[in-house]
Amino acid sequence: MCFFLYFGTLVNMKNIQLLGLILVVVGSFLPLVHVPIIGNWNYWKLDHYLAITCWILAACAVFGIVNGNAKMVRIFGFLLIILFGFTLVAVKVQSLDYFSFIPFKSWRETFAGVVRLKWGWAVEFLGAFLMIVAKGSKK
Repeated sequence: MCFFLYFGTLVNMKNIQLLGLILVVVGSFLPLVHVPIIGNWNYWKLDHYLAITCWILAACAVFGIVNGNAKMVRIFGFLLIILFGFTLVAVKVQSLDYFSFIPFKSWRETFAGVVRLKWGWAVEFLGAFLMIVAKGSKK
């Protein structure tokens, strides 16, 4: 019984926001896309500018977490989700463009379909979602 009371005080909303932030940063190093023959790509291998943008948004969220500003953390959580959605669309468009040398559209779409999303996206979205739903500490 004592353990649960102690654990409940450890897990406040600020810690949940921090956990979400850690998941976003760690998720950027996990495999996000699998390209046959080439292998798995993380955010840095997908696009340097998108990775840097992800890390800048995460750094701004750290500022909100440290200052106890839950609204700022939520805003950057939403911006991260928008960035992840944009990245997913960009991966699809880029894979279609990568096989643009194939003359038949159906073949091009078939070859672009071999580019698979990996489990790292679940970690990314879960982290941003935790940043949004955590209320923050009231001072």
